[in-house]
Amino acid sequence: MPARKIDLNLIMRIMGLDIGSKKIGVALSDQTGQIASASEVISRKSDSVAICRIKQIAEEFNVKKIVVGLPVNMDGSYGPSAKMSEKFAEKIKKEIEIDICFWDERLSTKEAENIMISASVSRKKRKGVIDKLAAQIILQGYLDRA
Repeated sequence: MPARKIDLNLIMRIMGLDIGSKKIGVALSDQTGQIASASEVISRKSDSVAICRIKQIAEEFNVKKIVVGLPVNMDGSYGPSAKMSEKFAEKIKKEIEIDICFWDERLSTKEAENIMISASVSRKKRKGVIDKLAAQIILQGYLDRA
């Protein structure tokens, strides 16, 4: 039996971003848009270089939507981190023609850290992966509610 040909236009991957002042965690959904996986951490030395990398990932994996984690304060207000995430998302929109939405990511980084601590991951190793794990948690939360 010949292999089935997959129409790439039917595949809808979604990208999740955990935007920090120094690093951006990236996660990608599977082809069905149901399961999030941690992908990589992008250094944020330059916004233009970081956005270029996000664009490359979006093109490579046929990403149709980007979910940006919005670090809302516990009282629901927007602090400096939430405003920074919104501003960065606006920069992405100017460079990439793609749908962008926001997801309340309260405590996602803390959850990622707790997961790694319970798995006995050393502090040194946690530093390198916490951002992409936080992006995975953000994206999975979005996918579970979609």
